[in-house]
Amino acid sequence: MHRLEVPAPHAPPIAVGTFDALGPLSRAEFPHRHTFHELVHVTGGTGAHVVELARWPLRPPHLGFIAPGQVHQWADVRGLDGHVVVFTDDFLLDYPADRELLRRLSARPWLELDARANAGVTRLIADLEDEYRRGGDDTESVLRALLHVLVVRAARLPGTPEAPPAPAGAVAAEFARLAARTELGLWSVTAHAERIGVTPGHLTEAVKAATGRTAAQLLREARIREAQRFLLRTDLTVRQVASRVGFADPAYFCRFFRRETGLSPGDFRRGGEIHHD
Repeated sequence: MHRLEVPAPHAPPIAVGTFDALGPLSRAEFPHRHTFHELVHVTGGTGAHVVELARWPLRPPHLGFIAPGQVHQWADVRGLDGHVVVFTDDFLLDYPADRELLRRLSARPWLELDARANAGVTRLIADLEDEYRRGGDDTESVLRALLHVLVVRAARLPGTPEAPPAPAGAVAAEFARLAARTELGLWSVTAHAERIGVTPGHLTEAVKAATGRTAAQLLREARIREAQRFLLRTDLTVRQVASRVGFADPAYFCRFFRRETGLSPGDFRRGGEIHHD
């Protein structure tokens, strides 16, 4: 399982560049998977890209999405050209709804682009690469915003799969939508089930069938991400952050945060950056 390596301890967990710039793993011809999201914009080359045993022939231009944990490889590729954007799930803190869009995009990970769509993708990736190379005080915010625009526009492209139509899929999709709206303050499986109009047991089964993970686990992760966002982006006290993410007892919040992240809220904030693998 490959992990994202960044050039400095406090660098944002994202990398942007050509296949050559990101190194040989970006064009690996052996099955592999990684802990981060990968977006590829292929502008030249022949061969195929294989994702979870599905073979996608190269007929550039393409936009491809590989989710964390998906097995993929390049096969019989010649003259591969284009750009790669890799980023961790933590990098989506400011736009949590993008996780659901990326999940949908990775369900059909190989989109063919017409001339207009390709021109738009090319411009956005050029802006991402320019900002990534230049750096600066506000670079991370600009990179997050540009990536958000790219993901949202990609989700509008023809061929992007819709949310699952089956009842269980619809329940799971509504759960994902509500869980992304952290301002609603729905921090328990029961609260989500009541909002959706199903039993907690049915919600748990639907989410597990759609994602392979439990609703409780996903809510814990959402709660941690929201707490991290407050700790990094605001001057709220730990007590205030605890209240914002549904904890009446700050001490219990601190124990929960340490159990989930390995750090206390104070240590995380003093680090000044998202800690990632």
